[in-house]
Amino acid sequence: MKKSTRKTRITSSLLTIEELADYLGLKKQTIYNWLHSRKISGIKIGKVWRFDKNDIDTWIKECKLKGFKR
Repeated sequence: MKKSTRKTRITSSLLTIEELADYLGLKKQTIYNWLHSRKISGIKIGKVWRFDKNDIDTWIKECKLKGFKR
């Protein structure tokens, strides 16, 4: 029997914390830290944070152009 690997498939334009962490290859805590320090933006729907994938991609491009500072 073949062992299956589970990967999140990103199909929606709104990502959860888990999906964003997977997409960026980071831990969820890093995303929370960035939210708290306002390095990244998201929207809170109820008690759940969501992130627009297009906004994240734009943010990544801007960081590459400016040189990302932690």
